[in-house]
Amino acid sequence: MDPKAFTIVGKAFFAMLTVAVPAWATAYAQAKIGTAGAGTLAERPEVAGMIIALQALPETMVILGFVIAAMIVTTLK
Repeated sequence: MDPKAFTIVGKAFFAMLTVAVPAWATAYAQAKIGTAGAGTLAERPEVAGMIIALQALPETMVILGFVIAAMIVTTLK
């Protein structure tokens, strides 16, 4: 296999990992936050804004993972 092709495949693989791992972690965190948030909203409906903010916060991991993956892919030569 050509060393350049091996480098491109390696970079593509790690770009995939920089999106997949944060996406999995975000899904796990949102599942836990959603479960706890549903219970909290049943008892204290006035904290709805806080629960929505906490539910959206883990999404930043996926966005940053996507940005890093784009940086890795743009360096492919």
